[in-house]
Amino acid sequence: MPVSVVTWNINSVRLRLPMVLDFIAQYRPDVLMLQEIKCTNDQFPTNAFAEAGYPYQAVHGQKGYHGVAIVSKVPLTDISSRVFCEIPESRHVSAVLDLGHGPLTVHNFYIPAGGDEPDVEINPKFKHKLGFLSELTSWFSEPMFAKGHLIAGDFNIAPHENDVWNHKQLLKVVSHTPVETEALNAILNGGHGWTDLVRKHVPHDQKLYSWWSYRGQDWDASDRGRRLDHIWATGDVAAHCIAAEIIRPARGWTDKPSDHVPVIATFAGI
Repeated sequence: MPVSVVTWNINSVRLRLPMVLDFIAQYRPDVLMLQEIKCTNDQFPTNAFAEAGYPYQAVHGQKGYHGVAIVSKVPLTDISSRVFCEIPESRHVSAVLDLGHGPLTVHNFYIPAGGDEPDVEINPKFKHKLGFLSELTSWFSEPMFAKGHLIAGDFNIAPHENDVWNHKQLLKVVSHTPVETEALNAILNGGHGWTDLVRKHVPHDQKLYSWWSYRGQDWDASDRGRRLDHIWATGDVAAHCIAAEIIRPARGWTDKPSDHVPVIATFAGI
């Protein structure tokens, strides 16, 4: 049977728990990775997910900000997290699982947004973002990342010109500046090489978004989106990815949705 992995920046898991539970009841992913859970570990709705069929959980929370979690139908082992740039924020958690064909390490990332000004001299948030990407580049060059890994999350970068609503207009806007897109694409294509699972199935000539700002009065009509949420895998894992999709309607499921929507990758034989 096919299995699926989902990433979703939920922008407060407690606030939007009913929407998440509705989603998993409908789509039944095997693994769900959430970003911006915005709660401490003890505040995470552990029981609600367990009752929904996801008793295995890896949570790395933080009071009021950031925070990442993996909930799974199958056991999680070797749970760990990593600090980047010596800034103790909850932006990464990983675990090892077996979906029926051997161990797979999954990583959940919430890469810094980077603030408003794309200038490291005046904006420490942007400096943090570029430093985070630099550390990822070094880490992913290690031999362990040659195979058996999947990474997902809110990367806060729309790397391709068709990952934003207007390429030229956003070249000086954080999330699509050349320094960010070049850094992310260098990670994608460098080291051991990764596969962008969504773009494996949706050609680059098609506009594709996973985030729409709260600032727009009618997000659907204006459609000024960006593809900030990603699922990548090493080549051996990517070879088994049979489908990928972005659940655009989720942006309008409630009157208080997340500004991000779920991204799903489906596999056979991993």
